[in-house]
Amino acid sequence: MKIYLPLDSAAVALGADEIATAIRAQHPDATLVRNGSRGMVWLEPLIEVETPAGRMAFGPMTPADVPALFGDLAAHPKALGLTEDLPWLKAQTRLTFARVGVIDPLSLADYRAHGGLSGLERALGMAPADMVTEVTNSGLRGRGGAGFPTGIKWKTVSEAKADRKYIVCNADEGDSATFADRMLMEGDPFTLIEGMVIAGLACGATKGFVYIRSEYPIAIEVMQKAVEIARAEGVLGARVLGKGAAFDMEIRVGAGAYVCGEETSLLNSLEGKRGIVRAKPPLPALEGFLGKPTVVNNVISLASVPVIFEKGAAHYKDFGLGRSRGTIPLQIAGNVKYGGLYEIAFGLTLGEIVDKIGGGTASGRPVKAVQVGGPLGAYFPRSLFDTPFGYEEFAGKDGLIGHAGLTIFDDSADMLEMARFAMEFCAIESCGKCTPCRIGAVRGVETINRIKRGDAAAMPILTDLCNTMKSGSLCALGGFTPYPVMSAVTHFPDDFSTQKEAAE
Repeated sequence: MKIYLPLDSAAVALGADEIATAIRAQHPDATLVRNGSRGMVWLEPLIEVETPAGRMAFGPMTPADVPALFGDLAAHPKALGLTEDLPWLKAQTRLTFARVGVIDPLSLADYRAHGGLSGLERALGMAPADMVTEVTNSGLRGRGGAGFPTGIKWKTVSEAKADRKYIVCNADEGDSATFADRMLMEGDPFTLIEGMVIAGLACGATKGFVYIRSEYPIAIEVMQKAVEIARAEGVLGARVLGKGAAFDMEIRVGAGAYVCGEETSLLNSLEGKRGIVRAKPPLPALEGFLGKPTVVNNVISLASVPVIFEKGAAHYKDFGLGRSRGTIPLQIAGNVKYGGLYEIAFGLTLGEIVDKIGGGTASGRPVKAVQVGGPLGAYFPRSLFDTPFGYEEFAGKDGLIGHAGLTIFDDSADMLEMARFAMEFCAIESCGKCTPCRIGAVRGVETINRIKRGDAAAMPILTDLCNTMKSGSLCALGGFTPYPVMSAVTHFPDDFSTQKEAAE
């Protein structure tokens, strides 16, 4: 009997390890595979049992539900049917996350059996310039926040003259309501490794680093083991797969500073320096890690590369809309009925994502707002739910997609308090490099407190502060903080006037 049980952090937090102990005690001869999560967090811990008809799902499981697994599966009280037929999973377009939850994360043989390394093998037969062109033609853009075209970044590094070049994977993932990086690393680490190797071969880099936040102990452990396995099997090392140039990599662990998710702060931290932003220029693509040309890409950006090379740029670009090509792993959280990871092509409206995929609020109350893009993203009211999920489409409504994390609020949420939280978050997490962020965020909290006390004269001051922060900050932290604040003021004025009237 073969049983799959996630080692994913969300599943573990909900009791997956205790269930694993119960399975081993109940049936020590069963083969237990600790896989990644399928992304349906509301069903975790989700167990899958291999049957002649396919893998059958059960969840959410508890240790008390384990004994019934070894009887009539169809009669199990937590039986959900065949996993691949579950509507929430079946409706997705899984490219980057195709193997997550399916394979044993640390089995290179399993990875190969499900198409792994096919992209790298194709890349090894291409010239570096053609590899860069393939990524450019795919339309892949940075999935970590800014949406910068990946091919342009690779081209800049590939054409730079230097004795050494580097590939740096940003796995800091500090935004609230984001967990795609963690899920990918825990559930399919070889995809990230393969993407980094391809990037190294394309750009002439021989060394790579994955910078992971310390709050991700399972991801750190899985990635470290995966790198060791890949090195032992010749995927990494002096000659990639016995025929390519040299490329090796290592895992580095950050200390949890939010600002180190910004690429230049990350590079400083990686070099053992204080995590503060660097002024640009020079760009990291020309003077990055240790002053050498460096590609800094997010986990999902790099993990999307293998499928581009396996299936071709045209196949990947066929998904999406406008300049937003390919798929995006939505991370749906907050007050939502069906929270989790949902990979889909760009183009669905925000309303379709919230109401159809997320199922509305968990509380059953009306949806009031959705914050897209982490703690610095704008709050979208229902009047903007017809906005297609795309970079330019959101920017046109004074929002941002960022890392594609969505936090849903019902009508009991106080948007003045949400705006205050954004300012306070920035004040706490600022590295202190630039004045608009360091001072502006503190003054912003004070100004919102004045509004809360009923000081109408503070409203124009808040607007001026936000404009100063937006135009004067060196990194996204201070520059994007005005998005949640001003969207709260603009779209939910009653929350501000109600507070004022109550104070009066």
